Amino acid sequence: MPETITIEPVTRLEGHAKITIHLDDDGVVDEARFHIAEFRGFEKFCEGRLLGEMAGITARICGICPVSHLLASSKAGDAILGVPPPLAARKLRRLMNLGQIIQSHALSFFHLSSPDLVFGMDSDPAKRNVFGIMEAAPDVARAGIRLRQFGQEIIASLGGQKIHPAWTVPGGVREPLTDEGRQSLLAWIPEAKQTSRLALDLFKGLLEQFEGEARVFGDFQSLFMSLVAADGEWEHYEGQIRVVDSDGTVIADKLDEADYQDYIGEAAESWSYLKFPYYKPLGYPAGMYRVGPLARLNTCTHMGTPVAEEEFREYRERATKNGSVTSSLMYHYARLVEIMACVERVERLLDDPDVLSSRVRVDAGINNLEGVGVSEAPRGTLFHHYSVDENGVIAAVNLVIATGHNNLAMNRTVSQIAKHYIDGPEIPEGTLNRIEAGTRCYDPCLSCSTHAVGKMPLHITLLDAGGNVVDEARRE
Repeated sequence: MPETITIEPVTRLEGHAKITIHLDDDGVVDEARFHIAEFRGFEKFCEGRLLGEMAGITARICGICPVSHLLASSKAGDAILGVPPPLAARKLRRLMNLGQIIQSHALSFFHLSSPDLVFGMDSDPAKRNVFGIMEAAPDVARAGIRLRQFGQEIIASLGGQKIHPAWTVPGGVREPLTDEGRQSLLAWIPEAKQTSRLALDLFKGLLEQFEGEARVFGDFQSLFMSLVAADGEWEHYEGQIRVVDSDGTVIADKLDEADYQDYIGEAAESWSYLKFPYYKPLGYPAGMYRVGPLARLNTCTHMGTPVAEEEFREYRERATKNGSVTSSLMYHYARLVEIMACVERVERLLDDPDVLSSRVRVDAGINNLEGVGVSEAPRGTLFHHYSVDENGVIAAVNLVIATGHNNLAMNRTVSQIAKHYIDGPEIPEGTLNRIEAGTRCYDPCLSCSTHAVGKMPLHITLLDAGGNVVDEARRE
């Protein structure tokens, strides 16, 4: 009889989730589903608020990536005001976003994913965690903690605090960077570069060991989407949307974020509160695409900074098969290349006199009744879409979150791993961990994507055709 495996909670994610794996009559995996069963509804309770409050409100969606929401929200506000922020404000926003990417990527690699890579997927789960890394490789653990601290210090130096800084606003930012803050951040640069190098060398040294996982951890054809600069350079704050396919062919370019509903659709399934965005010209679910570090390094043509450019070229040589890098295991590699790019760009911006300018905000009224803001969050492209009345009171909100963009791909990844490693109605611990690790490649932010509150554990359940549980695996 057909059966279903359920994994709940999935661990070492930002948030928690549930996976069900359905077996057919022969005990072969038929399909797997990545369930997000929590709901909060930021879009709805933001109605009636003032435009100027939206950055601070939506940043509370997540404590890991509040800066991403601050920036996308403020950019939507810029569009409604109808005037661009001063150049200094744009550069300062970029600086904060770079800090956000550094601290989030460091958390993802060193704290959440390195235990799988350093100890192996089948290692003892009692030590396969960040505390095990601290014991076995204290220098690596400390470097990861310090790198994340550097990213947080950038955020705090600009916004006054590391989490939920009330700093970006429609029209610019509240305050410039001080010279004292600039000098303090510059002192971190040599150490940050050294840690970025350490992480890249560590991962590259493990690539051969994980060749098998690379072939089944989300290795399939899809589209890839992100912002890119006008000349194809890696971008994280401005630019326009580009979509490429698995062959590396650009199928859509210079897409305007204001027109996102023309090329992005949002489907819903009864078994998840997380929506399923898709590329509209190909329909649902054929229009599956991926966002985030893997996508950004597939859509761009170059990185724009010297060391990151060298690493990018090596990355493409190591990982590319048919034009684009298609294995989701390579999200980890792409993340590390991006960290190096971010550190180099931080250094460049800190040497720019504009970041000390006091002209950081424009004052304007409501000039448009609708605005869309887009920014590259650590996990991928983030859209904030607001409609307001003549007084700037919010009438409607739509948030298209990075993790949501990856929902179809995450489900496809879970199915691919389950089909490869599960044979019968039992879940060996190493297989359970591989399924979890497959989702961790995307570094999903589940509280962002569903705008959820409270705990979201992951639970894997194996069910038969009659809905009977034949095996379970659970992480508390």
